[in-house]
Amino acid sequence: MHPETNLMQKKWLVKSPQDRTSVEAFRSKLKVDPVVAELLLQRGIDTYETAHAFFRPDISTLHDPFLMKDMDVAVERLQEAIENQEKVLLFGDYDVDGTTAVALLHTFLKDTLPVDFYIPDRYTEGYGVSTKGIDVAEEHGVTLIISLDCGIKSNDKVAYAASKGIDFIICDHHEPGAELPDAIVLDPKRSDCKYPYKELSGCGVGFKLLQGLSEVNNWKQDVLFEQLDLLAVSIGADIVPITGENRTLCFHGMERLNAHPRPAFKALLELAKKTVPVNLTDVIFNIAPRINAAGRLRSGRHAVQLMISEDHDEIQQIAAEINADNIERRELDRDITEAALTQLETAASDRYTNIVYHESWHKGVVGIVASRIIETHYKPSIVLTKSNGLITGSARSVAGFNLHDALEQCSEFLEQFGGHFHAAGLTLKEENLDAFALKFEKIAAETLTPEMMVEEQVVDLELSFDQIFTPEENRLQIPRLKRILRQFEPHGPGNMKPVFLSRNVFSNELRVLKDAHLKMSMTQPNSDVIMEGIGFNLAQKADIVASGVPFDVVYTLEINRWNDRERLQLNIKDVREATG
Repeated sequence: MHPETNLMQKKWLVKSPQDRTSVEAFRSKLKVDPVVAELLLQRGIDTYETAHAFFRPDISTLHDPFLMKDMDVAVERLQEAIENQEKVLLFGDYDVDGTTAVALLHTFLKDTLPVDFYIPDRYTEGYGVSTKGIDVAEEHGVTLIISLDCGIKSNDKVAYAASKGIDFIICDHHEPGAELPDAIVLDPKRSDCKYPYKELSGCGVGFKLLQGLSEVNNWKQDVLFEQLDLLAVSIGADIVPITGENRTLCFHGMERLNAHPRPAFKALLELAKKTVPVNLTDVIFNIAPRINAAGRLRSGRHAVQLMISEDHDEIQQIAAEINADNIERRELDRDITEAALTQLETAASDRYTNIVYHESWHKGVVGIVASRIIETHYKPSIVLTKSNGLITGSARSVAGFNLHDALEQCSEFLEQFGGHFHAAGLTLKEENLDAFALKFEKIAAETLTPEMMVEEQVVDLELSFDQIFTPEENRLQIPRLKRILRQFEPHGPGNMKPVFLSRNVFSNELRVLKDAHLKMSMTQPNSDVIMEGIGFNLAQKADIVASGVPFDVVYTLEINRWNDRERLQLNIKDVREATG
C-alpha cells in the first residue's frame, strides 16, 4: 500500500494494483470482469477452486469439533448429563453473542434434557459468571453449568460452583489468563489448543460443542444447521473475522435467516422497517442493536426469551418492548456522547488517550459512547461510570493498539478486565482511577506513533464511473458488477466490502440533509455516467464539493430501494480536493 495522507481527515491507503498479466489470465479463466478478478486476487483467491469455495462455502468443510482441546471431555460430560437427565443451566453473557449462544443451545437441547438459562444483570452482577447465578443454579438442583461467551477468567467462580457440587463446561473465545479455571474449557485461544480456526464467536464455540454431541449420537446435522441464523447474528454483532470457518457458518446462517426467518428476527426487522432478504450489514444495524438494548436497559433474559419463543403474541410483545428499549438507548447514547465530548474539550490536546468519567452515566451505553468518541477523536478511548461502588466502563481502540495487552499491563490498578484487541471492559476502585489513567496514557504514548493516530481509509481499487456500467447496460438498473459484488457477502473483518476511489469528480447537484449528510449527483469529465451518492455525517465536506473544482471520492457500491424500485447509489466514505 502507498499512503495518501489527508491531514484534515483520514489517511487514504490505496492498495497497490495487482499484476495486469495475472489479472487478465484469472479474469479469462473465471469469465468475470477485471474489477472482480482484481478484488479476488487481493483476497488471496487465485484459482478456480478457491474462488468456488469463496462464492459457495461448503458446510461439509467445517472443521472436526474434536480438534478443539477438551472437546472430547466436554461432549462426554454433556452426554452423561443427558443419560442421567441432570438439570443443566446455560449461563450466557448479556450481549448479542452471549444471548444468541444461549438461545441456540437452549433450542437444540430443550427436548433432550432439563435445561434452563441464566443471563446476569449488567448492573448488579456485571460481566461474566456471577456468584448469584451459581446460587440460583444450586437452588434449582443444577449439577452442570455451560457458560457461553464468558468464563475463561472466572477461576474463583468455578471453584465456588465446585464447592456446591456443580460442574462447569466453559465455551468462550476471549483471551485466557495465565491460569485456566479448574473446569472443562473450550476456547480456541487456549495456548494448548490446536483447533485450526481461532476466531470463532462465543456462540460459535457453543455450536461446535453441539456439533460434537451430534456426531457422537449420529444425530442429523440438519437439525443443528437450522440454528445457524443465530450464529450468523453473533458473528456479525461481535465483529469477529468473516474468514475461514466463520465465513462458511455466516454464509449459511444468512441463507437460513433469509429463507426461513425466525419469528423473533422477522418481528425485529419489521420494527426496523426492513424485510428479507437482508445482508449482514442490515443484521448489524437493525437486529443486533435491538437484542443488545435488552441487555443494556432491561435484561438479556428478555432477548433470549424472544429468540426461543414460538408464541406469536409473546414474540410481538417482547419485540415491541425491546424496540422501545432501543429508542431509549439511542437517546442515552446521544446525550452521554455529547457530555463526553464536552469533557474532552478541556482535556490536553497532546494526550494519546481519551478517558472520560461521570458517575451518573448509564452503564449500558458506555461502550457505544467510546466508539462514538473515536469517530471525532481518533485515540484509544475509555468511558467510565459508577456502579455498585466501583468505577466500571468500556474501552475501544484504534488500529495497531492492543487494548487487552495495555489493560494487562495496568492490571495492578484493576479489579477486573477482559476483552479483545479492539474492545474491552474494566472495573476499578475509585482511588485507583488517577494512577490507572496515568499508566494507560504512558503505555499509549510509548506505543502510538503520529501516523497511527490518523484514521485510515483502505481503498481496494481506483475506478472510473464508466467502469461501473458496461456500455450496453441500462443506467437505471443494477449493473452486473454490483450483482457479482453482492456475492462477496457476508462482509466483515477479513472480508470487508470493496471500497473504490474515483478521481476528478464534479458534483452537478448537492444537498445537505438534516445538517449532517451529503446527497449529491456526480460526473467525471468525458463521461456520460451520472452517479447518485450519499455521504453520512460528511456535511463538513460540502464546501469542497460545492467549490466547482474537481474532487476525489471514496465509496462503496450500494443498492437504494425506494417505492419498490432499486437504483445504484454510492455510499461515500470520504471526499477531498482532487490530487491529480
